[in-house]
This record gives sequence, C-alpha cells and structure tokens, in this order.
Amino acid sequence: MKILLPPSETKRPGGDGAPLDVSSLALPGLAGSRDAVIDALVSLSRDEDAARSALKLSAKQAHEVAHNRTLRTAATMPAVDRYTGVLYDALDAATLSPASRRWLGSHVWIHSAPFGPVGALDEIPTYRLAAGTSLPGMAPLRRHWAASTTAAIAGEEPPFVLDLRSEAYVALGPVPASVPSAYVRVVTEHGRALNHFNKKSKGLLVRTLAEERPRIRSLRTLKTWAQARGIVLREAAEDGVQELVVAE
Repeated sequence: MKILLPPSETKRPGGDGAPLDVSSLALPGLAGSRDAVIDALVSLSRDEDAARSALKLSAKQAHEVAHNRTLRTAATMPAVDRYTGVLYDALDAATLSPASRRWLGSHVWIHSAPFGPVGALDEIPTYRLAAGTSLPGMAPLRRHWAASTTAAIAGEEPPFVLDLRSEAYVALGPVPASVPSAYVRVVTEHGRALNHFNKKSKGLLVRTLAEERPRIRSLRTLKTWAQARGIVLREAAEDGVQELVVAE
C-alpha cells in the first residue's frame, strides 16, 4: 500500500541535511518536472515584490520569498518532519519508533507543489508554493504536474493507494485508473464533512498504521484492519470514496 498525504502551508524551518538532491527523491521519473518548477520559483523569488504578489504574501511574510531563493542550497530535513499543522501534529512522526519511521518512508508519499509527491523521509528544504499558484513562464501547476505524476504513480505499480490528499492536490496528480485506490473523506456519523477534524483524523490514522505496520494490499484488507480497531470506514455515495467516520 501507498498513502498519499497533502502538504501543509506551515513548515518547520532549518534542518541539518545536505542541500536538495532532486535525483534522490521518490518517483525519480518526475525529476524534469521538479527541476522546471524549482527553477521557475527560484527565478521568481529574485524579485521580492513580484514573488510576494504571485504567492499572495504580506510584507511580514517576505522571509518566505528568501526561502524560495535558496531552494537548491538550503539545508533539508525529512518531509514528514518539515511539515507542521494539524495533520502533521497528529501524526507526530518525531515520536515514532525507528521501525515506524522506516514504514512511513516505504509507504507514504507527501504531495508538494514544487517537488510533486516525495517520500516521507525524503530530504526537502522549506519553501512557499501552493497548488493553485501560477508561476511566470509556466503552465498552471495542475497542467504541469497532472499527467506526469499520474504516469509516475502508475510506473510504481502499487497494489493499492489510500488517497488522503485535499482536492487541490489530487488535481496535481490523480491516481491512475489502473491502480486500485480509495479517496478518504472525514465525516460525522450523520455524514457532515469536517475541516479541523478532517486533518487531525487523517494524521491519527497514518500514525496508527505506522505504529502497527500491517500488510495491506487492498481496500478489503484495510477495512478489515480498521474494523478490528474500531476505525469506521464506510462506502460513500461516490465511486472510489470512503468515509472515515469520527465523533463530533
């Protein structure tokens, strides 16, 4: 099984890893697509005013532009440690055992806007770029990433993909039809969609999977595992969608 997670707008600064090595990231077939976005973002960020306008940043967020200028030279850290916010606070990867962190590295992709999906333990710098941002001289990110990312996922031939991304990041690389998958929506027992608890519940789900490290190769085996732990996954009205049911 592979799990697709969204990134977070908030990130932990710094790091002690070597500068970004695009060739070392998961899904190496995306190297050319990654280089194109990185180069465009670095180039844009040489003009602070233009970058703040394109990235919709305030004057107090000018340091984000500086981060983008140094994407290829800045220190890195594992992606799962780089991101903060509700989902990643619930996942709390830093407190997992070494075996659980290795499981994350083998089973989790985090879908970023500048790098595409990266492995949970892939080393990345901090940056500022959202899925809906338009970069000068480039096609919209959705058009730039979608086909190549879908093809890269297909090339990995995962037996099953659990898609926990937001819709904006799904658009940057839909799971190919050839790969069995399930898209997860977090709802209450009565079907009301949630926001804060959506992210927290997804983080807790991935943490539990990492702690137990089950062998899951299909939706059926995932649901069997979840049911034994009191985790409610049920079919939604839409094809391919599972509802993760949580208490309000």
